[in-house]
Amino acid sequence: MTIDYQKISASDRYKLMAQSVVPRPIAWIVTEDEGVLNVAPFSYFTPLSSEPPSLVVSVGHRPDGTPKDTLANIRKHGRCTLCLVSPELLEPMHFSSKALAHDESEAEHFGIEMEKRFEGFPPAVKEAPVAFACTLLQEVDLPGSKTRPLILQIEAQYLAEGCVKDPERLYLDCSGLVARIGPNYALMGEKVAAPEIAE
Repeated sequence: MTIDYQKISASDRYKLMAQSVVPRPIAWIVTEDEGVLNVAPFSYFTPLSSEPPSLVVSVGHRPDGTPKDTLANIRKHGRCTLCLVSPELLEPMHFSSKALAHDESEAEHFGIEMEKRFEGFPPAVKEAPVAFACTLLQEVDLPGSKTRPLILQIEAQYLAEGCVKDPERLYLDCSGLVARIGPNYALMGEKVAAPEIAE
């Protein structure tokens, strides 16, 4: 079965991409504007480069065409705190995708506990095992698109003790984090060791 992407709708492309590129980690992004915390999840998200250390996340617009609060706040302030999601946080993360008014905080509305982890950046979700302090490096203009890929530069990273298996070699185990598969969520299954490559 071969599908010509030029002959199908954007919503059908989304369905195909979101169910084929799996699993996708979830960027639970915290921004702040005039004292109001915005906490919103995005699953079009991945590491981009280690030099500069950067991530890319695509942020859409509201149905009326106005920028979502995450996009508006990052444009205005140039920074955010990006958290990854443990299974215990799945429900509040999912609920936080609900659109609220700009002056209403998802953290307060859904009882999401926050904690300051990086000086000069919005707080992180307290129980998030991994968090990144990020500044906006570049906004990408995709012709005809309603989404805006944001290239975020990592300034600092937080890791919960349970994620760090060998601090000297920076060996981590973040395999328990929540990912997105189509309309559903998933946890990493059995890990498979990488085969040895002959010299």
